[in-house]
Amino acid sequence: MLALRLKPDLEKRLATLAEKTGRTKTFYAVKAIEQQLDDMEDYYLAEQAYNEWVAEGKKTYSLDEVFG
Repeated sequence: MLALRLKPDLEKRLATLAEKTGRTKTFYAVKAIEQQLDDMEDYYLAEQAYNEWVAEGKKTYSLDEVFG
């Protein structure tokens, strides 16, 4: 269970979208959280892998070195 307080303008936008599409506000909230979590997981897991790579003293390459 998760309860969220949204800014009034965001709440209005969400309610309008839900009403116009016949979906629930919960449907769109869950979709937004899923998409954002996917993006955040990709970013932070890549950052962690990069930091481990560098900590092990492995060489990194610029795009110019790779494709130049």
